Amino acid sequence: MSWQSPSPRVRELIRRGAEIALTPSADWLAELDAATLSGEARRQIAADPVLAAGTRRTNRSNLLFWAASNVRAPGEPVPANDTEAPLAVARDMIRRGLDESALDAYRVGESVAVRMWTQIACSLTDDPQELRELLDVSLRSISAFVDDTVGAISARMRAERDELTRGTHAERRETVTLLLEGAPITRERAESRLGYRLQPTHTAAIVWTEAPDADLSRLDRAADALAEAAGQLRPLSVIASAATRWLWVHGRPDGDRARAALDRLPDVRVAVGSTAPGVDGFRSSHLDALTTQQMLTRLTSPSRLAFHHEVELVALLTADPEGADRFVKRTLGELETAPPEITETLRVFIAEQCNATRAAARLFTHRNTLLRRLARADQLLPRPLAQHTIEVGTALKVLQWRGHP
Repeated sequence: MSWQSPSPRVRELIRRGAEIALTPSADWLAELDAATLSGEARRQIAADPVLAAGTRRTNRSNLLFWAASNVRAPGEPVPANDTEAPLAVARDMIRRGLDESALDAYRVGESVAVRMWTQIACSLTDDPQELRELLDVSLRSISAFVDDTVGAISARMRAERDELTRGTHAERRETVTLLLEGAPITRERAESRLGYRLQPTHTAAIVWTEAPDADLSRLDRAADALAEAAGQLRPLSVIASAATRWLWVHGRPDGDRARAALDRLPDVRVAVGSTAPGVDGFRSSHLDALTTQQMLTRLTSPSRLAFHHEVELVALLTADPEGADRFVKRTLGELETAPPEITETLRVFIAEQCNATRAAARLFTHRNTLLRRLARADQLLPRPLAQHTIEVGTALKVLQWRGHP
């Protein structure tokens, strides 16, 4: 594309606008993230916490890269953003089996950025001629920048795909994919390629981190710790992305041991599936782990470890987030925003089958204190607890996994 530098006055306007763009508002960033993670084409990215977090980092990287370039050299061509943030997302997309079509998020982000930039430009000058030149130069710049960046990322994805089609990791990943898809591969052949027996009982897990600068060796230490919690020396581990491991262990990990190990590994999160035997169990446990991971992401839960049996009902209910919100508000009423000691007391009371003595012991509180809190909770509920105990317990579970204090 031929490039003609703008006039000195428009160069100065672009520089001032770029300085504004270097500090985007939270609302702008939220709109950009929502746009690039919405739509059927990007559903798989939005559902994966690692890919979604990487996309949000890439949005900021692209925005700041273009703005910083125009502060330094206003109105001049901006090179492709081939820094670590977009390249890391490209690697992860390939490892998830996505192709270059996933990069349409860049085009969606471009349309949002153009609208934001136009608002900035219109605040810089009232002169129609200046505004026309400013927009002509800057919008061509944004378009060329996105084109070049998508081209660079596409090339990186092709190189990553070539790399992944070689070696033992590719064979293990291919075998696991065949098993998960129910393809006609014999158990003996799969076991030989994986070095992992498929007849016993399995528990699958997903280990991941959303921290941009996390020590990725902690993922492997978490995988080994999960195997130890199940009484094994080593799990079957597959690199799903740079920041994600898919695991399978024989048996069922002990929850207390797993939580203790995870306390020593900051930034690492684990979603554990169901426990079931054979090839079908291998497959279903992984799908349950994936459901658990997606629920934690959907609820923006602060929990770093969740077992499928703990969250299965909440996962089903919150698959429709708006419906879940209505259910919680309709069921809990004013109790939804009550102090945490009230909601936690009621949750434990229901979990202890409405036995006040056991609930008080579990909460390390006096029975009379517990009864006063229960009476307060009943006042806040739209209907008496005795009339819909199961519904209230379920709604409180949703609050718990949302990180309600």
